[in-house]
Amino acid sequence: MPSKKLIDFLNENQIKFVLIHHSRAYTANEVAHSAHIHGQELAKTVILKIDGKLAMAVRPASGLVNTRLLKEELGASMVEVAAEHEFANVFPECEVGAEPPFGNLYGMNVYVSDSLAQEPEIAFNAGTHTELLRMKYEDFERLVNPEVLRF
Repeated sequence: MPSKKLIDFLNENQIKFVLIHHSRAYTANEVAHSAHIHGQELAKTVILKIDGKLAMAVRPASGLVNTRLLKEELGASMVEVAAEHEFANVFPECEVGAEPPFGNLYGMNVYVSDSLAQEPEIAFNAGTHTELLRMKYEDFERLVNPEVLRF
């Protein structure tokens, strides 16, 4: 079942979305293949620690988060990928590793790759390893208000 918090938020804001069920998959490539979605359209959420504070980096599943470049872009002292035990309790209704890119619902800053921001639609984990949501990128941007950066 997708994250109730996320679904309620989208419905309250009258956002049109499509829920896509797929076979259980854990890596971004497996998810894209299983759901028949191009890797550039599939958004991968990476939980980071930026100067000790949790944040989300969201980029196409086909790429990696360059923490060095993100550190430079933000003028941060330290940017590192957070360990699962450091954030699992922040997303109680989500399976670990399937967090949706709505950091605003969890008190986190959200940074989106400039390449993903150019896509007309994005798809992302809906809180489980068997479901994705697809929606217009402009709706995502309006609701989340992410900082778009090159990383």
